[in-house]
Amino acid sequence: MVNKNTAMDDVQEKLKILLDYWIEHNSEHEQEFRDWADKVAPSSVEVAQQLQKAATRMAAVSDELMKAKRALPKSKGRY
Repeated sequence: MVNKNTAMDDVQEKLKILLDYWIEHNSEHEQEFRDWADKVAPSSVEVAQQLQKAATRMAAVSDELMKAKRALPKSKGRY
């Protein structure tokens, strides 16, 4: 039988790992969007603006993921 606290600790540890991955992954996409916005700006200001908006939203998502990570309960001194 699995201890309920141990199971919750496992879920939280896995979630912390996922949050770290998602935050890093979003950061990479955000930078790609900004790079492509710079590349396309000379030929299409509208496309560049939309890519910049997407990058800004990706950064906002990462901020929310960081808040979720900080809200995880501290356990076993890992966080």
